[in-house]
Amino acid sequence: MAKNGKSSKEELIHTINTCSLTEMEGVPLYPTLQENVHVLKQLFSDCSDFVIREFNMKNGVAAVAVFVDGLVDTREVNQALEALMILESGDRDVDVIQKKLLPVSQIAKVKDYKEFLQAVLSGDTGIVVDGNTEALTMGMRGPEKRSVDEPEGEAVVRGPREGFIENIRTNTSLLRRRLKTPRLKMKSLVIGRETNTNVALAYLEGIADPQLVEEVTRRISVIETDGILESGYIEELIQDNIYSPFPQVQYTERPDTVAGALLEGRVAIMVDGTPMVLIVPTTFWIMLQANEDYYERFMPATLIRWLRYLFLLISLLTPAAYVAITTFHQQMLPTTLLLSIAAARESIPFPAIVEALIMEISFEALREAGVRLPKTVGQAVSILGALVVGQAAVEAGIVSAPMVIVVSITGIASFTIPHFNASIALRMLRFPLMIAASILGIYGILVGIVLIMGHLANLRSMGVPYLSPIAPMSVSDLKDVLIRAPWPFMRKRPSFLGVQDARRMRTGQTGQQQRKGQSGAVRQGGGGHGDKGRTKGEG
Repeated sequence: MAKNGKSSKEELIHTINTCSLTEMEGVPLYPTLQENVHVLKQLFSDCSDFVIREFNMKNGVAAVAVFVDGLVDTREVNQALEALMILESGDRDVDVIQKKLLPVSQIAKVKDYKEFLQAVLSGDTGIVVDGNTEALTMGMRGPEKRSVDEPEGEAVVRGPREGFIENIRTNTSLLRRRLKTPRLKMKSLVIGRETNTNVALAYLEGIADPQLVEEVTRRISVIETDGILESGYIEELIQDNIYSPFPQVQYTERPDTVAGALLEGRVAIMVDGTPMVLIVPTTFWIMLQANEDYYERFMPATLIRWLRYLFLLISLLTPAAYVAITTFHQQMLPTTLLLSIAAARESIPFPAIVEALIMEISFEALREAGVRLPKTVGQAVSILGALVVGQAAVEAGIVSAPMVIVVSITGIASFTIPHFNASIALRMLRFPLMIAASILGIYGILVGIVLIMGHLANLRSMGVPYLSPIAPMSVSDLKDVLIRAPWPFMRKRPSFLGVQDARRMRTGQTGQQQRKGQSGAVRQGGGGHGDKGRTKGEG
């Protein structure tokens, strides 16, 4: 290769054309401008968006500007080129140009083709000056194509309305606005041989466990693939158990959710090109919590959290329980209800399990169709489709009316799960539980629950037990699991995360306690003045 300076120009071009940017590390730029231009033109032949703008500075020194049309702000590029074209000094050294001549806030010096091309393909503008083996890259990226807006999948009644977008620098700025501290660290990584996707690892130094940060960095660094197009690629490649239906990585579009997670001692993974930010580690209970729980007062937040737990059980177990009871355990139903169900199922030619599978699969198909259709018609089609299909199936004698009611309640209950990937896991497990119930009745459901709980007990997320803090038990952390305790009682961060600074609240005195203390001091002071007055009168 050209690392020793002995390879010819053609060998260098052939080498670059047959390897990725990662393998080009250490390949230096030529000292002659024409040789570099020849390499770039051969390398980016048939690339109409790759611009190579040759120009001469005022002293006659030749230079070239390299950028990708559509990724840069052309007005700023023109201003930088104008500053170079009126150069009076004969000095062509890139250090002088970097420090004295270019009116650019973000400018860096690169030494090889890998750094140079990686910066240019990311939206920077490269400057190569004749007689230098180093080049300059200027941060002149164009404006954003999509504005910051409220995320549709995580809408809230109370809370911020901002959501991440596809640009990683905009996303880091949204996070920086909420955490105005030098302890917020953002490690930069590049993944993908062909995509060279920028990844930022965000955490709070002094709070997050250094071993956790090191483990997340290691898992991302060892990823060897040709491309990372979305954060879902990284999620699947770094999770502990790829065969588990339960999500071991949380994702969100909300900057406030990420900021809250970092304050707990967790780590965020921001990927360029997607608004979805990954958060690790995660637990089963976090998947049942919404950021709005912490914006409302603790009593309604706790009540809503209990409702989620209840509807989680309904979503998972109701169809299986209906199949088990109507097939094997009819004695568990009141006589009136049993006669009503028997009358409804009298003309149905299928057993209960076939009924349940028909309705569940139809409901899932309608839900998926509602998501894929345009927004203006998607909801109407899904709602009307469910009503029409359900009513037609009952009138045709394919399914019974009680089964339609059970499936409808189950579908509504699944919508109460705040995180979409968690609700998918419950929807998947619903089918094997129904099959087990059709074979063994209630005993089949119990066996399925035992298997699920055993799997959850063995599951890890970045080494953290998935059922923490219930299993293993941590009494101090239960204040944010079964209930959402008032903020004055949640003075410490979750201990199962191994945080360095466990205390997040230095004082837990509420307004009521402050008011009592203040009124007590007033009463005490008032009594003293009264005694002094009486003593003076008596004297």
